[in-house]
Amino acid sequence: MSQKLRVGILEGDDIGHEIVPVAVEVAKAAAKLYKVDIEWIPLPIGRRSLDTHGHTLPPNTLETLHTLDGWILGPIGHRAYPKGANAINPHPILRKQFNLFANVRPTRSYPDIGCLRDDIDLIIVRENNEGFQPDRNMLVGNSEFRPNDEVTLSMRVITRTGSRNVARAAYELARQRRKHLTYVHKDTVFKLGCGMFVEECKKLAIEYPDVRVDDVIVDTFAMRLVRDPQNFDVVVTTNMFGDILSDEAAGLVGGLGMAPGLCIGDGGVVMAQATHGSAPDIAGKGIANPYSMIESTRMLFDWLGHSRKIPEVVAMAKAMSDATTKALADANARTGDINGKGNTATMSEAVLRAIQ
Repeated sequence: MSQKLRVGILEGDDIGHEIVPVAVEVAKAAAKLYKVDIEWIPLPIGRRSLDTHGHTLPPNTLETLHTLDGWILGPIGHRAYPKGANAINPHPILRKQFNLFANVRPTRSYPDIGCLRDDIDLIIVRENNEGFQPDRNMLVGNSEFRPNDEVTLSMRVITRTGSRNVARAAYELARQRRKHLTYVHKDTVFKLGCGMFVEECKKLAIEYPDVRVDDVIVDTFAMRLVRDPQNFDVVVTTNMFGDILSDEAAGLVGGLGMAPGLCIGDGGVVMAQATHGSAPDIAGKGIANPYSMIESTRMLFDWLGHSRKIPEVVAMAKAMSDATTKALADANARTGDINGKGNTATMSEAVLRAIQ
């Protein structure tokens, strides 16, 4: 392999300082196995960065990110930041700077960890920059406002470009998996907004004749996600629908500790980010479940390997997945939130043993 990958390490807050190093160690072990050349670049972010650099997202961190293939971001506990001009939530800035338009959230069941079903293996691809969320759908200003004490107005933003970008990312994933894509919407009510999203999903179907495509109304999908999730493979939807449905899906397979995520941006840049919070209540206790962070990191390398056509990186990601699956089968290794008797360290050690 001649191409070197440059990957950033941003630990985030609270349990991020415990689970991000585990994910990096697992990735390094898999990279060594397949002789993948990776330059790792640690970067400050979050509360520790505020205390040591005077900013939760230092300018140098942002500048360096623009030079990388991707980065691993630990959970951010921005709600606990003190008030101040430099104590900002990094998430909105990262989304806008790199146009992180797609949030990829897989859901998979494993034996004996408390899943409600044992036959789930799907991915929800959520549009990440538009929709109703007022912190991300405007360049300047806020899409939620209150003209008087009795009225609050929230504006939903849907664009053809945003819909097309997230749909294409979903089609590409479907092509790598079981070649089945479902787009979820509510165009029976939101005739223009969801209607535009549906139009772009349909247009792209012509470019992917090998992918079977169907559509489901969002409330029906919410029911079917519980009733027959085994009938779905890759699902693409708008921002708020995806936010809700992906958490529902996580509840089927053991909770947010089993909910990894990957953000895809302009130029093929990717950000690995578990979807759970920073969990300050258990920080420092050594009991945090590292699965979501390990799997998010695995997704980062799988995406880079496919998008840059580097088979060794794809194989490296596969090794990480196989090792994690093996570790989860050991009740003495896995953490307490998924019916285990172990902790962060035992889970980490079990994954590394399976790789090495």
